[in-house]
Amino acid sequence: MKISRLLVIALFLFSAPSLRAGDDQQPCGGPIAVVMAPEGWEVKSPRDEIAVTGSFDEKSNAFRLESPDQEGMNGFWEKTFPIEGGKHYRFFSLRKATDVEHARRSCVVRIEWYNAKGGSVQSPHPVNPAYFGSATGTAKPDFPRDREVRNDGWTVVEDVFHAPVDAAKAVVQLHLRWAPGGAVDWKNVTLAEVAPPAPRKVKLAAVHFNLPGNGRSVAENREAFAPLIAEAAKQGADLVVLPELLTCKGVTHDYVSVAESVPGPTTDYFGTLAKAHDCYLVVGLPERDGHLVYNVAALIGPDGKVVGKYRKVTLPREEIDRGIAPGHDYPVFETRFGKVGMMVCYDVFFPEVARQLAMNGAEVVALPIWGGNPRLAAARCAENGIYLVSSTYTNHESDWMKTAIWNREGDRISEANEWGSVVVEEVDLNEPTYWYGLGDFQSRIAREAPVREAE
Repeated sequence: MKISRLLVIALFLFSAPSLRAGDDQQPCGGPIAVVMAPEGWEVKSPRDEIAVTGSFDEKSNAFRLESPDQEGMNGFWEKTFPIEGGKHYRFFSLRKATDVEHARRSCVVRIEWYNAKGGSVQSPHPVNPAYFGSATGTAKPDFPRDREVRNDGWTVVEDVFHAPVDAAKAVVQLHLRWAPGGAVDWKNVTLAEVAPPAPRKVKLAAVHFNLPGNGRSVAENREAFAPLIAEAAKQGADLVVLPELLTCKGVTHDYVSVAESVPGPTTDYFGTLAKAHDCYLVVGLPERDGHLVYNVAALIGPDGKVVGKYRKVTLPREEIDRGIAPGHDYPVFETRFGKVGMMVCYDVFFPEVARQLAMNGAEVVALPIWGGNPRLAAARCAENGIYLVSSTYTNHESDWMKTAIWNREGDRISEANEWGSVVVEEVDLNEPTYWYGLGDFQSRIAREAPVREAE
């Protein structure tokens, strides 16, 4: 072992303290190592018997944590940064994990806020008054999110936070937990004051149109949506969601007979409208790919081209009987306003689809849907911290699925009340959603949600 590469091995010094002594005190997990590291940094653990080893590589300026090949090991680098309450701070770090099965849960940054005496502070974020009145409560820890993975293999971990008004310090922890035999390196760790982030507002829209009757052609179905898209665009819509299998409704029950390629005639038609109205469209249709036919949602950009497509993963018995094939992927697409995922109808009945889209970074999920249980749509929003835009054929007067815009808490913030209408709602994707007792649950999901074998 070269001293220039690994300056010192952690030495156990203290008996097992608890990580927290109370809500009004700083973490009291004692230092478990003396490490030749930059001033203020030390290695800690919730308990000595589950400690990991810490070291600092001066040459690469990297903080390293290594876990014994045992279950449940848990430790972190920690430093207290002085801050000014009420200001915004940007956390940034690069992270590289080695032999870690679930890096998004095992390699975590945690930031806690305290006053000058080390006591708790009030959250700067009000919670939904519909549930908790006007209370804010004690500020909860924040968890910077994983961003892109660079070509050199380092993952960017970055976020901007609004410090509580009465805060005087931020405690930053770089964790390695529950990764037997694994290791993680952190470098370029900074916490710096920045200007408040600008709002990132987007107008989300959904079309509520039944396409009544039978005997129409595919072309007639497509053209029927043109004035509704124009109306949504007139109201400034950035994203307009159309319903499921719109080339089939009233045309045929045999989805296969009207299946087409993507890109193809239907996406070309709607691409012309998207370009003319300078907006994104989500279109539901059956797609043919060789001998396979899929139930697809296609995302079309303001340049008129197909941005991407989602093939419905969970198929009901009726589609299986018609020979429809299931998709397997959960793509998320970058747009000029944020990251968009899609799911189709029956997908909303299963938590795995929305969860995987959210894990892949979706901020808004489009849901072309024939009909379904609106309570499940609400649950998908609340459990994943996403906005959802649904377009359905279900009658708005029934107690069933709605054409609506749903917020991150599962509330319908706008819904259709008549056929042949559009709903449009502006939201700010940079405005976090805080829950009393939980804080920013959206940022916690990736760090605390169950892991899957396929991850």
